[in-house]
Amino acid sequence: MGDNQRFDPAVVIDIARQLAKKPFAPLPTDLPDVFANLNQEQYAAIRYTQPPVWSSEARGIAVEPLHRGFVFRDAVDLYLVEDGAVRRIGYSPSQFEFGRINPPNNLADIGFSGFRLLAQNGNGRPFDFAVVQGGTFFRAIARGQNYGAIARALTLRPAEARGEEFPVFRAFWLERPAVGSNGITVHGVMDSESTAGAVRMTFRPGDMTIVDVETTLFPRVNLEHVGLGGIASTYLYGANDLLNTNDIRPAVHESSGLQMLNGSGEWLWRPLHNPETLQISAFVDNSPKGFGLLQRDRAYESFQDDEQRFERRPSVWVEPLGDWGQGSVQLLEIPTDAEINDNILAYWRPKAAMAAGSEVPLAYRQYWGWTSPERPPLATVTQTRSGRGGGGRRRRFAVDFSGDNLGENLPTDLKSVLTVGPGTFQNLKLLPYPERKTVRVAFELDPGNENACEMRLILEAGGKPISETWLYRWTP
Repeated sequence: MGDNQRFDPAVVIDIARQLAKKPFAPLPTDLPDVFANLNQEQYAAIRYTQPPVWSSEARGIAVEPLHRGFVFRDAVDLYLVEDGAVRRIGYSPSQFEFGRINPPNNLADIGFSGFRLLAQNGNGRPFDFAVVQGGTFFRAIARGQNYGAIARALTLRPAEARGEEFPVFRAFWLERPAVGSNGITVHGVMDSESTAGAVRMTFRPGDMTIVDVETTLFPRVNLEHVGLGGIASTYLYGANDLLNTNDIRPAVHESSGLQMLNGSGEWLWRPLHNPETLQISAFVDNSPKGFGLLQRDRAYESFQDDEQRFERRPSVWVEPLGDWGQGSVQLLEIPTDAEINDNILAYWRPKAAMAAGSEVPLAYRQYWGWTSPERPPLATVTQTRSGRGGGGRRRRFAVDFSGDNLGENLPTDLKSVLTVGPGTFQNLKLLPYPERKTVRVAFELDPGNENACEMRLILEAGGKPISETWLYRWTP
């Protein structure tokens, strides 16, 4: 659908359907070297100088096209949908300031790398709440937050020996919001060697920014390893892995753990870890109710970082819309020594392969904010600490659970239930602090000669859980 054509959402899906019937054609590499070879600082100096699209129309949401360059080299076509008609946004170097960069003379229309969404907040200044740029990546924030975790509309073969496949967006159609609207709908076509697809995303900014994602995939080949609802984040270190840390900051991470609400209604919490070797965890489930990477610690004192402000990074919760069937929440923890790397990836992996030539629809809702919209009606894990044990390879652990049910009227039959396998545990202690509505469980892990130990811990009273389930994989 090009200039002056009538817009039809069904046509976007049909474009992806027809695209999948053809061999994959790589995106053109037409970006001038002056932009392709930029460093991050040089790229950040490029500024869009025009009024954001629709900013003068009191529609509540405006759009800012983003320049190509640095790692954002692929071109994507941007179309506006106004009164049902399609209008392409043309590129011109006059739309940008380039800092110390000298763009080529007679620069052609090189397209854009993506777009930024802006809203008006209560004091009238624009509120930057979402960015869609690069691959099939997008990110959002709630009001008052800093960007952190990043979502993927589609993930293919992560951490496989043959290499990950990175699909890309080829075009977007952005529907002009109604006047005073608090939402914008964006349609896109994505493509890769293995599959093509259409996506419809509705963004609603606010104190919690909500993104509804509807995807239809058209596999060219049988897809055996597909990641849906993917979220990437950074975890360098925290209280559970301070070994070999030489930094003035007590913690460096955008997300502190993976929370899950499985199909049987059990709340699970898996603290993140920066391992010595790649770790892949699979949490098998049927009809999951939700999962997400959360930043639970919101205290400045926990990070002491005056520039990054990790306590302001968003938590991201994914809620399936419809029955996702059998599969697993996958967690990848990739070793890193740099905080600029997104070394954490969580996504849903369907058990059944997607057959070549099929059409696979799927929908979910994302919540970007200070906490998840769904929270356990139980005590939750507020901190996991780990350090050297009594000797050999032993490790000490302290897990803090907090909640209103752990205050002055603690159950008399409160107990902790800990399982370890392989390996053993010793010196299990239950330490209540009712004035803080907290119970600490302390123990020592003895892994023996093992190089990985899975642990599971929960608080019980009256034969029933009164806390979420703490899960942890220890590795050397």
